[in-house]
Amino acid sequence: MTACNVLFVCLGNICRSPLAEGVFLKTVDEAGCSARFAADSAGTGAWHQGEPPDRRSIAVARRHGIDISNQRARQVLTEDFEGFDLILAMDRSNLDNLTRMAPAMPPLGTHLFNDYALGTSSDIPDPYYGGADGFETVYSMLLNGCASLVEKLGNRS
Repeated sequence: MTACNVLFVCLGNICRSPLAEGVFLKTVDEAGCSARFAADSAGTGAWHQGEPPDRRSIAVARRHGIDISNQRARQVLTEDFEGFDLILAMDRSNLDNLTRMAPAMPPLGTHLFNDYALGTSSDIPDPYYGGADGFETVYSMLLNGCASLVEKLGNRS
């Protein structure tokens, strides 16, 4: 039985949130607790609905042994606030959008990713308009945050 369903959210669901989903799932797999977690990703905007992740997100994930190529972008739904235990926004702007959209908060709430995972108030920067190095930086930030997140969620009673 799944103990915790996590939704990762960015703006278009093609860069940061699909990468966060992939990193999180690999992290829980490596920790041997895949059966206890489920994850998905979504965007607050609908511009890329149905599209695969950005090719640069796919490439950085692949370099680190993660395949996110089958993911498809989708927009956050009202039902997500009831279907997920925890919703994590990649930045403050998307957190604000989620707060405005929410009919109710999920059991563990809606939070800024780094704030919940690491206790820092920094955003995961959007690498979309930059080069490949920005995607690698985002990957490293997500890897660090997901490791902490899995430990934190695994230790909750």
